[in-house]
Amino acid sequence: MLFTRRRQLKRIQNGRKTITMYELHSCLRSVFFATLIPGTILLSWLTGLVGLRSLQACLVVFFLIFVVLPLIFRYSVTFQRGILFLTFIKYPKGLDLTKPESVGLYATRNFYITVKDHDQDEDGVRVGVWHVLPSNAVRRFKRELRVEEEVNQDLDQHLEPAPGNEQELKALAPAIRSEFPVVLPENEQLFYERLLRMPGGTVVLYLHGNTASRGSGHRSEVYKLLRKLNYHVFSFDYRGYGDSDPVPPTEEGVVRDAMMVFEYIANTTSNPIVVWGHSLGTGVATHLCAKLASLNERAPRGVILESPFTNIRDEIRMHPFAKLFKHLPWFDFTISTPMYNNMLRFESDLHVLKFRQPILIIHAADDVVVPIHLGYRLYRIALDGRSRAWGPVEFHRFRASLKYGHKYLCRAPELPGMIQTFVESYRDAVY
Repeated sequence: MLFTRRRQLKRIQNGRKTITMYELHSCLRSVFFATLIPGTILLSWLTGLVGLRSLQACLVVFFLIFVVLPLIFRYSVTFQRGILFLTFIKYPKGLDLTKPESVGLYATRNFYITVKDHDQDEDGVRVGVWHVLPSNAVRRFKRELRVEEEVNQDLDQHLEPAPGNEQELKALAPAIRSEFPVVLPENEQLFYERLLRMPGGTVVLYLHGNTASRGSGHRSEVYKLLRKLNYHVFSFDYRGYGDSDPVPPTEEGVVRDAMMVFEYIANTTSNPIVVWGHSLGTGVATHLCAKLASLNERAPRGVILESPFTNIRDEIRMHPFAKLFKHLPWFDFTISTPMYNNMLRFESDLHVLKFRQPILIIHAADDVVVPIHLGYRLYRIALDGRSRAWGPVEFHRFRASLKYGHKYLCRAPELPGMIQTFVESYRDAVY
């Protein structure tokens, strides 16, 4: 007993020594990087490589970039939101989001949902939404949708869809055709919602990351992949993005947007819903699911996290934008702590512990925007912290030599089968 107690004390002492050494190392590392640039400039002047005016100019530039700019960031919530959400980055140029067919998404409905942030909010925020029909429904109703040429082109390219709710479609097709001989703007909503309610279907709600809109190239590739798997796909632009109202986004705001789109789907169909988040969208996805669980509302049957991170505090330090600043001793004081205090947190490491649904994490080893170790750390947190009675957690790593990076996991040949296996395994499971 005494020997065990001594051994425990020794472990504690060794642990404290390790922490002290780590703190000392971190301190010395920070001092080194903070003084490296001005020290180099000063040394250049002392050795005569630069003149006094050049020295002064370099020190002023250093002061402005590494001291003044971080201080502005600390005290400007607008600056913090701008860097996090990057709504000012828009591509492709000239994209008309009211015409999804311009990015190859025929048989896709564009519409808008009004999100009210509180009961007294009379106007609300309008967000743009796409509803992409599954391939089996498009093929069966290609004449009514007037997309026969597009469907035939896909068949010519051997883009055969996966099996879906074919029996239900076949049984109900005559009645739907008699009700909708032609799909026009006047009856488009009724037609799309009629197909959405059809039994046996699966719905995927896609939550995109920062920059651009729901119509950017790599996102359209994901929708097409999911369409081929015969899933209904919903994608939308958070406030401030695309053709949604130009309201400055916040974490609570974008999660509220996602909640309203999820509620629209849940109120329209009883078919299972899967939430797919990418990059910043993974933070929205986990926060959404945690909120649904806390409200005891209907939840998705599964959650897919593509290139996720643990929280913004960790991610901001790893982001390429932070390379110049992350070793500064005042980085946390001027960058990460202010964002945390201003409720820009996206704490997926906490949220994954608050909902029961199965989680599939996919991450590329060559992702430089969100390093794979953050995705794996989130996986370990979920695996170790969630109840064994809850849905399982899976992690799939894609090797760096494949060069999928941050955006193009959708091009992995094995991904459709992986997604289909995950969805079919849990579409009828309740946790």
